[in-house]
Amino acid sequence: MTTLTPLQVLDAAGQGTELPLPTELARLYGSCRLPLRAERPYVMGNFVTTLDGVVSLNIPGQAGGGEISGFNTHDRMVMGLLRAAADAVVVGAGTLRAVPHHVWTAGYVYPPLADAYRELRNALGYTEPPLSVIVTSRGELDLSLPVFQAGEAPVLVVTTDRGADLLKQRPLPPGVAVVAGVSEGRLTASAVLDAVQRVRQVGVILVEGGPHLMGDFFAEQRLDELFFTLAPQIAGRDKTTERPGLVEGRTFAPDKPLWGALVDIRRAGEHLFLRYAFPTAHQ
Repeated sequence: MTTLTPLQVLDAAGQGTELPLPTELARLYGSCRLPLRAERPYVMGNFVTTLDGVVSLNIPGQAGGGEISGFNTHDRMVMGLLRAAADAVVVGAGTLRAVPHHVWTAGYVYPPLADAYRELRNALGYTEPPLSVIVTSRGELDLSLPVFQAGEAPVLVVTTDRGADLLKQRPLPPGVAVVAGVSEGRLTASAVLDAVQRVRQVGVILVEGGPHLMGDFFAEQRLDELFFTLAPQIAGRDKTTERPGLVEGRTFAPDKPLWGALVDIRRAGEHLFLRYAFPTAHQ
C-alpha cells in the first residue's frame, strides 16, 4: 500500500485493451489502455524531462531521471506500472552507466506497490519479470552490476559480433544471454527489436532510453507511444556540461519533423503525465 494521492485525469482518450489493474493501481492511475496488436509488439517509451528539455544533468552520481523529476513518487509509480505491463524493458549502455545500481523491474522502482505490480503481471499472464534488455555496440559492460548479478530478472545483452566476442570471454552470470543484433556498426532499433523477439515472444516493449537509443526508435518509426513526464524544473545549460534532451544524435525538423498526437493528460501537483502517439513504419 502507499499514501500517494490519485493522479488527476484531465483528458483520457487512449485506445486498445483495458489493463486489469489491481484495486490500488486503478485508484492511483485510473483506467489504462494499451493498443496491443497481435501481429507485432506494441513499443512504448517512457521519459521524464524538465521544462527546458533536459533529461539528464550528466553529472556523475546525478545523471538519472530522479534528479530530473525531483524523485517524484508519482513518476516512479507510473514507471512501475509501465514496467509491470511490459514483456521487455530496453535501455542503452549509457543509461546503465548513469544509474549503475538500478534494476529494471516494477518493484524496484517503486517498492510500496510491488505486490500490486506482481498482481497485474499475474493477471496479464506473465510468469516472470520483464526481460531487461541492455543495448551496447562495444560490449564493454561491468558484469558485476546488480542488473546482471541480482537475479531479479532475466537479462538480454544486444550487441555486435565484436561486442558478443568480448562479453563471451568472461563468465556470464546466470540468467544473462548475449545476442549479436548486427555484425558491426550501429545497432538499429529494428535490430534490437528483432533480437528481443528471437529470445522471447513479446507483446509489449518498453524503451527507457537513453536519448541516442530513443532517437533511433523515432528515426525508424518503431515507437508507437511516448509516456512523457514533464517536471516543473528549469535545469539550464552552459558550455561546461552537456545536458541531453529527449533525442540525441538525430535531427528531424525542418525537413522531416515528427508530430505526436496527445492522447492522455494526467496531473499530480505540478507534474504533468502526458501520452503521445506517433505514426510507425507499419502504418
